[in-house]
Amino acid sequence: MYKGSSIIAIAPVFNEELKIGEVVRRVPRTVVDEVLVVDDGSTDGSVEVAQKEGASVISLGSTVGVGAAIREGYRYAVDNGFDIAVVMAGNNKDHPEEIPQLVEPIVQGNAGLVQGSRWLGEVGDLGEMPLYRRLATRLHPWLFNLISGGDMTDTTNGFRAASAKLLADPRLGLDQEWLDEYELEVYLLYKARKIGYTVVEVPVTKTYPSKDLGQTKMKPITGWWSILRPLFLLGLRIKR
Repeated sequence: MYKGSSIIAIAPVFNEELKIGEVVRRVPRTVVDEVLVVDDGSTDGSVEVAQKEGASVISLGSTVGVGAAIREGYRYAVDNGFDIAVVMAGNNKDHPEEIPQLVEPIVQGNAGLVQGSRWLGEVGDLGEMPLYRRLATRLHPWLFNLISGGDMTDTTNGFRAASAKLLADPRLGLDQEWLDEYELEVYLLYKARKIGYTVVEVPVTKTYPSKDLGQTKMKPITGWWSILRPLFLLGLRIKR
């Protein structure tokens, strides 16, 4: 328990056997009660590495999408009575040591969803973040704020914390199939505010490795569209 709250850290994974072990090891166990790895149909040793490092593992059985993996992790968190669920990247870009600052606003009763922002405050070590990603991660918040009325600085960063109250709210609607990919992350950020929860940002670090170590599993065009699509569908009221 961290200040009276039970916390689970969730890492969706697809073929990250060289990185997921370090992710699990870096999670501060004085804060986090359980580390859950949700395997999105990996064909390498990701599951075995995660289990060896002490993580619980759920397998989707096939590759469905990162949104589906996160949704399964959220479902597990609610069903097992956790108060707060933190999602972090399975490819070691995030800094699990920063989990306390993500969960603190929820613990204090000041937020239902806490978004980590690499652009808030003093910018940390971005590593070898490609120029196009730097530009895209600046443009997306501008579009997001335009349709939502928000004031977010980083809307594509998956490192965030959510209260169980929010995740269990039937108005949230995460079980829609169109949210199976990256759409879920954008939708959650949008919908939480719309149904009355306080959404805040805190500064976090996101460090990109060198290209030879593999920087992302996101596919060009289809992956980018997956992140942009919710803005169009929600902005045009096609989805709610």
